[in-house]
Order: sequence, then structure tokens, then C-alpha cells
Amino acid sequence: MNASTIRHILFDLGGTLMYAREGWASTLERADQTLTQKLHEHHIQLDTRIFRAQLHKYYEQRDKDLQETTYHFVLRELLKELGHAEVAESILRSALDAMFSVTQKNWVLENDALETLQELRSKSYQLGIFSNAGDDKDVQTLVGSFGIRPYFDFVLTSAACYYRKPHPRTFEIALAQWNIAPEEAVMIGDNLQADIYGAKTLSMRTIWLTRRAKFTSDEKQRIEPDFSLPGLNALLPALEQLNINRI
Repeated sequence: MNASTIRHILFDLGGTLMYAREGWASTLERADQTLTQKLHEHHIQLDTRIFRAQLHKYYEQRDKDLQETTYHFVLRELLKELGHAEVAESILRSALDAMFSVTQKNWVLENDALETLQELRSKSYQLGIFSNAGDDKDVQTLVGSFGIRPYFDFVLTSAACYYRKPHPRTFEIALAQWNIAPEEAVMIGDNLQADIYGAKTLSMRTIWLTRRAKFTSDEKQRIEPDFSLPGLNALLPALEQLNINRI
């Protein structure tokens, strides 16, 4: 085998291996109501509008500094501000789990994901996931529910690793799981800035999955992946071509 052959593939999750079956507005409204109802069972009052407004502040901040402070942190800090400084961890976790039990139902595994993962592993590719996500348990639960965990060497999240893509540290953390150089791996994702640009800053190869992609004209002009594919079922030929180009 050629020493330069790429055998390690890092996947994004949302928009790449899974997609939302419907728009998020009604789902998030139900999720927030479920969370506040769970808190109410423990005599904690929280307005869903206040909670969602606090989350949006958190989203804006994490997009600026690429640091993940997690849903857990946001909820705890908000409850402190509202006079609930000593809420038990078990109560916080049960409220978040209730919320995510609603949002998880809106995620669907891509039709070509399972077959593609099976084929990649049959050809001895090493697979990993790094997902920008505000709650690690939520992602781990989703991956487990889809039945795809056995195909991956690791499932990492920004919630567990502190940094968000495209921060270089996220890719360094992922590559360290395999103890390989960036040139030995390819990143596959739908987000030009987070997935493609982030990986390219470390000299990783990149494959942009376009079917769920949302992007600006500036991103399209500025960020150039090695390959652009409409779906996962076109992945193997692209990987083979990448390796041919490296010989």
C-alpha cells in the first residue's frame, strides 16, 4: 500500500449523515415546553421564551469565539439568574434529556448512509465523527439510535471537546484519536466554513456534501473543496480518485 494513501475519514453528522425531517420551529417549541414542564415537576418555573432567548445569545457567542459552553451551562446560568442557584445535576440533566427526546425524533439517517459506512469499513477505511453540538449525550444517543456506532472509531462533539469547527483544535483532537498527520485524513461535511475551510487550514483533504448544504456566495467563491458530491453513494469513487492523485 502506498504510504500516502488516505485511509481515515472524518465525518460531520447533521446535514451529512442525518437530516431534519421537517422545519425546526414547531419541534423546538415542543422541545422547550417539554423542558420547562420537567422543571415544573421540581417546582422550578421557567418561561420558554426566556430560555430560547438565552440560547440565541449563546449561539451568537459561540459562533464568534468557536467555544462550546453547552446547553447544560446555559440552563444552569439562566436558572441562577432567576433565583435557582442550587438545582441538582440530576434535575438539569433530566430536563435536557426531555428536551432532546423531542428534537431527536426530527433527525433521520440519510438513506445512503448505512450502506456507505458498511462499504467503507469493508474496504478497511477508519471512520470518525466530529459534530458541532451543544450537548454530547444528545449526539451519542442519536448515533446509537441509528445503529451506526459500530462503524466508527470515535464520536466526538464540540460539547465534549470545548472547541467548535472550524477551530483548528477540533481537527487536531480528532486526528489525535488516530495518531495521524492531517494529510492522512479526509473531512466530509455539508458546511463550507465549519467543515471544509476548517479542515483545509490543517491541510486535510476535503469532500463537500452538497445536498443539504447552505452557503453564502462569498463562501462558495472563497472555499474550494477537493470534491463536491451530491450524496454519500458517490463517496467511494471520490476517495479512490483522491488516492490516485496522491501517488
